[in-house]
Amino acid sequence: MEGLLFDVLVAVGMGLVGAILFSAIGLISGTDETTTIAPITLLVVLLGVPPVGVFTFWIAAAVSKHMTHAIPTALLGIPGDTMAVPLLQQATTMRNLGAPHVALRKMLAGAVLSAFIAVPLAVLFALLLSPFGKAITSAAPWIFIAAAVFIAYFSAGRWASVVALIPFIMLIVGLQSLTAQHGVKLSVSYFLGIAIGPLVADLFSALSPLEAPRIDRKEHRRFSLAPDVRGWGGYFPSPFKILDPLQLRMTAASAAVSSATFVFSPVATTVIAGEIVGARIKQAYHRLTTVLSVKNGVTESTYIAEALIPLIAFGLPLSPVAAGPAAPLYNAPPRFTVDAATGAVNNLHNLLTPFEFLVYGLIGVAIAALIAYPFAMNHARSAAAFVSRYVSHEAIIGTFVGLVLVIGLWEGGLLALGVILTIGLVGGLLYRIIGFNTGVQFMGYYAALLSVPAIVKLFGG
Repeated sequence: MEGLLFDVLVAVGMGLVGAILFSAIGLISGTDETTTIAPITLLVVLLGVPPVGVFTFWIAAAVSKHMTHAIPTALLGIPGDTMAVPLLQQATTMRNLGAPHVALRKMLAGAVLSAFIAVPLAVLFALLLSPFGKAITSAAPWIFIAAAVFIAYFSAGRWASVVALIPFIMLIVGLQSLTAQHGVKLSVSYFLGIAIGPLVADLFSALSPLEAPRIDRKEHRRFSLAPDVRGWGGYFPSPFKILDPLQLRMTAASAAVSSATFVFSPVATTVIAGEIVGARIKQAYHRLTTVLSVKNGVTESTYIAEALIPLIAFGLPLSPVAAGPAAPLYNAPPRFTVDAATGAVNNLHNLLTPFEFLVYGLIGVAIAALIAYPFAMNHARSAAAFVSRYVSHEAIIGTFVGLVLVIGLWEGGLLALGVILTIGLVGGLLYRIIGFNTGVQFMGYYAALLSVPAIVKLFGG
């Protein structure tokens, strides 16, 4: 009983940390999920936080960020993060109609409803797939290369991303060989390099006379905020009153379906869900608000499902989210590992039962709903104004750069920093130029780790 009480207290405590921290980070426009959630989760893992605390922290962080990212998206017309980009068109239209507060309410209500639906369904789908876990684990080298090609094809770069996998994997294999000659074995550094790739590319661009004019700003960014309008009493507005019956059904159905599609790009799934729902509603204003609630709901359900299903069923990061923002839940040496030779795993898959994933997942969602949801509903305008006026993007960037430097030096000294810089620059430029996104890059990393040795062995190398 004491052990259970300790686990619950740790889970609640870490859930509160994740919810509070990422409710704030979600307010800052342009903060990519992989760049923010992944490194901090990795730090939580490496600090030795118990498994239930790690898991609840991640769930609360992801759900909270995908609630508060709606604030800059709806009120400022600036996407809060990558997953908010598909919502920008409808959110901008609502701003032009003078109803950004309505858009924000619909987005937040859709998010909290979908998150509670996604956790139990993701656990259920994982249990249905788990009987195939041993076969999939033994075939991991071939599954990773197939998954990498599949995810690359459905990224923005399509065939360019598929072809770019070859030199990217070769780069990783070459760097592994180089560091091995000096007795340094790295894993976390590759992960960090991929995660901060877009940031590294932008920092190098700022140094280039050719690229600097593109990102240079001569004046402060201007923004406008609509008046704060409240249509409810109390501090916690019910999502069932914010959404009308049709919106409730559409959002719930979209969350249920997207909770099973764990191998697809979450951005693509969000876009497709919005198009399917929008095509079935004729009245323009109702279509806008319904699509917003559905799309923001799908950002929650896809993130939860893509992290939980492969984690519970296989322990292998076989989805874009699992290979990106949720990667520390799978592979964070020395605590969590995926064995390159056998495909054997030692991570949350082994340390938590499906029932614990369900219970602590719901605890994480509940904490996020109690922290991020009412905060965003009641204080969205003042929070957006404060962040836009006083929070420096340079300070945020500096914080994450400092975190990356500390972890890199801890793992492999200056050699690790060189790997982070190399992977970050190459990956960031490929992301910007051909749409070779971070999810594809993570799959390329795992393919280099697992698939390349199997391919070399197959051909007698």
